[in-house]
Amino acid sequence: MQFIDEQRVSELLSLEELIPAMRQALIDFSGGAIRQPARRFVDVPGSTGFFGAMPAAASGALGAKLVSAYPDNGNKGLAAHHAVIVMFDPSTGVPIVSMDGRLITELRTAAVTAAFLDAAAPETIRSVAVLGAGLQAHAHIDALRLVRQFDDLRIWNRTASRAEHLAAETGGRSMTCEQAVRDADVVIVATASREPVLDGNWLKPGARVASVGWSGQDGAELDAVTMSNVVIVDSREGTAAESGNVRRYAPQIRGELGELFAGRIQVDADETVVFDSIGMACQDVVAAALVCRKLKGCLVDLNVRP
Repeated sequence: MQFIDEQRVSELLSLEELIPAMRQALIDFSGGAIRQPARRFVDVPGSTGFFGAMPAAASGALGAKLVSAYPDNGNKGLAAHHAVIVMFDPSTGVPIVSMDGRLITELRTAAVTAAFLDAAAPETIRSVAVLGAGLQAHAHIDALRLVRQFDDLRIWNRTASRAEHLAAETGGRSMTCEQAVRDADVVIVATASREPVLDGNWLKPGARVASVGWSGQDGAELDAVTMSNVVIVDSREGTAAESGNVRRYAPQIRGELGELFAGRIQVDADETVVFDSIGMACQDVVAAALVCRKLKGCLVDLNVRP
């Protein structure tokens, strides 16, 4: 069975095609066209890490991701997440290909957030605050620039030098967390913090917030005030089991992101909206199927809709 390394994945997969693919995958998931259990992680004894298995059966795509999440890896100069995705022929169950899943995890997470903002944020946004300066922060900046034009990029990180470095790379400004959030149209929270880094009292009315960091089912990077706003999730079942933001504060959930995309729920321009993203297997499998479609020698044509 062929193995596709991260370099080859990066050559075959782009944010431009991932954003609409993630939108359709979430519509299909919320519409019942995708089969997947809620993801489950186990803690790794003797470490701060978690290990999980994430299978999904989508339209024309069948696969599973094995993923490790080690929130402290940044202190070791390593990515927090590592993964392998295995794809199967959905008509026979025969394994087709395996591939490195780290970059897919990074890019599909940012693509989902960009799809959320494309659907829920006004065209006129001008300021974006990014809390965190790791790989997800960088990917989110790239993805957001594909769906919105903004001229005020604000970056905060607990280690100020990392925020300054990312700001220099992306044309942003490094500042304190409160300065970054105050009056920002969009706030991206991408940390590995187990305790809130965002004070909801700083948010302006009508702000759009996306929480994409994860440090276990009981860790919460958002506070109670933030979670008292309109809350959208990628999966009701998944966030109930795995999102510390949801488990800690038990917010009223307006609906799933796929329902928003399909027009079954709405958000108003003056509502402050929080998207709590934990990530789902169908996102990984659909992204991996896009890679498969471009591979010469792939045994079947995985008919995943863009």
